[in-house]
Amino acid sequence: MPKVSFTSALQRFFPDLNTVEVEGTTIHAVIEQINEQYPGLKDYIVDEQGQVRKHVNIYVGKELINDRNALSDEVGETQEVFILQALSGG
Repeated sequence: MPKVSFTSALQRFFPDLNTVEVEGTTIHAVIEQINEQYPGLKDYIVDEQGQVRKHVNIYVGKELINDRNALSDEVGETQEVFILQALSGG
């Protein structure tokens, strides 16, 4: 199962957020599985149209995903996914 890690900025909203293993062969499926474990987390990752939010980056291994709209990038069973939320402000 893919292992998913998160930026520590998301722990502000989800204090129990840890690295998790989920089933899924695409980024879309991975995000859906994450949302089942942490209800509401999906809303911090994707917008109302289901597209990756402007200040969020998702990596599969060391590669930034290509499809920020349909989230169709494939995820291998042993790959790591990193979800990073940028911080803004001064």
